[in-house]
Amino acid sequence: MRRVTVYDSLSRSVRVFAPIQPPRVGLFVCGLTPYDEPHIGHARTFVFFDVVARALSRWGYRVFSVQNVTNLDDKIIDRAAELDEDPLALAEHHFLTWRRAAERLGIRSVNHYPRATDYVPEILAQIQLLIDRGNAYASSGSVYYDLSRFPSYGTLSGQRTEALRPGARVEIDPAKRSPEDFVIWKAATPGEPSWESPWGPGRPGWHIEDTAITLRLLGSRYDLHGGGLDLIFPHHESEIALAEAATGESPLVNYWMHGGLLNMGGEKMSKSLGNVYGLDTALDEFGPMVLRLFYLNAQYRSPLEFVRGKSLEEAREAYGRLSLPADRIAEMLEREGRDRPGRDLPEELAARSDALVERLDTILADDFNTREAIALLFGWTRELLDLQDQLPSYSGDALDALRAPYAWGEETLGLFVRKPTGRAGAWAAVVPIAIAARARARARGDFAEADRIREELRRAGIRLEDDASGTRWEFSGPS
Repeated sequence: MRRVTVYDSLSRSVRVFAPIQPPRVGLFVCGLTPYDEPHIGHARTFVFFDVVARALSRWGYRVFSVQNVTNLDDKIIDRAAELDEDPLALAEHHFLTWRRAAERLGIRSVNHYPRATDYVPEILAQIQLLIDRGNAYASSGSVYYDLSRFPSYGTLSGQRTEALRPGARVEIDPAKRSPEDFVIWKAATPGEPSWESPWGPGRPGWHIEDTAITLRLLGSRYDLHGGGLDLIFPHHESEIALAEAATGESPLVNYWMHGGLLNMGGEKMSKSLGNVYGLDTALDEFGPMVLRLFYLNAQYRSPLEFVRGKSLEEAREAYGRLSLPADRIAEMLEREGRDRPGRDLPEELAARSDALVERLDTILADDFNTREAIALLFGWTRELLDLQDQLPSYSGDALDALRAPYAWGEETLGLFVRKPTGRAGAWAAVVPIAIAARARARARGDFAEADRIREELRRAGIRLEDDASGTRWEFSGPS
């Protein structure tokens, strides 16, 4: 396995990555709260962590990647009320819209998308444990986390607990012992989804949804937690407080990685601010490769400014230049295969291609420096453009060697992916959704449903293969 370093938000330093149980890596990334259509700001974080999972897998790690779905919270309930729809149905609709967009973007490294509401039993058990240990208390049908019992709260963000106190215009909740305590079980409100509990009907608070999921799927301690910078406080601080108090083990996470936000007009892209650009619109107009290049051609922890009418247009032009030799080589190999006759590659040029692939791995293993890796690929493109008149004279093996850096970019960065053709391509947007539904059925113990999904896919000519890294599929033709 390759030596990898990551910037850890907790220690505020670059650290050598050492999994708890190598080569296994547990990765959790905070996912969507799907109350509306996804926009390109959402995708920046998820594309980056797709690269993290791809790269670690390339380097010999066995990654189990989990991305939660907050499918019930205040935003979803408020939006559903505006539209006179069921909140859970609204959330599922927008989540499936995201999944289709994610598939188009090439985000296929996530092994499991757990919905928060599927983990209510785990949430209730964790709340009871926190109450039993004196870290939480019931009041007026709700349950609150007692922050005075966790003095290290704020270590991750550097924020003080006073930042959680309501402002002068916000009424203090009389059910709380202290203004900074946060709710982990909300008493039921008429007309909202609710579940029975020992403290009365209600629904989970935001922070405890994630810890219930990770304790079930990844254990009391795991390797890597990712998300946007805006989630550090109070969400990730609260995850630490909840999980470590419930299990008595620390640290919850060995490495915290946070990505910079996508800004528009100098502010975070957000539906609430109205400064958004729809993800499906961007994919329709520019395609997934342009979007991935736009996201990855920047340092992941830095803010990235999006300018309508400029940013993606420039990225499209840049990707057109970058991919020109890759596309030409791929077309020749697709047409004639590696058996095509021609000249051997000069040893010095073959050595440079091999050395570049090694250099690309080294660069990416240094805190996932996608920007520098893309700069190296641009350098290779410039070199091949100088040789473009010679390309048709090379053999298939020679062309394959020249393509090696681009193959690296396809494997790790998700770039240089050509549109699928034929019947297998027609299934590309559908099968991952069916696989995800099958994974959810298996997770809840409904193996009959999981087998039914597999059999339906088999009849359509889709063969599934399960292993420790997840589920792969291939089209073999209908039976």
